[in-house]
Amino acid sequence: MESKLEVLSTIKIEHSPDLYKVVDSLNRTLKHQDLMFGLALDRNAQNTAIFTIYRT
Repeated sequence: MESKLEVLSTIKIEHSPDLYKVVDSLNRTLKHQDLMFGLALDRNAQNTAIFTIYRT
């Protein structure tokens, strides 16, 4: 069984300590609609986060 993620959107935003809570809430709420959300720190800018929306 092969699972692929389709990237729907990626944006860079200012990092906030509570940002992961928003991503967690989105993942819990919208997983049944085949959506997944990711958050990563930008390696080149310490105060920037990369927010990505995926279709599963």
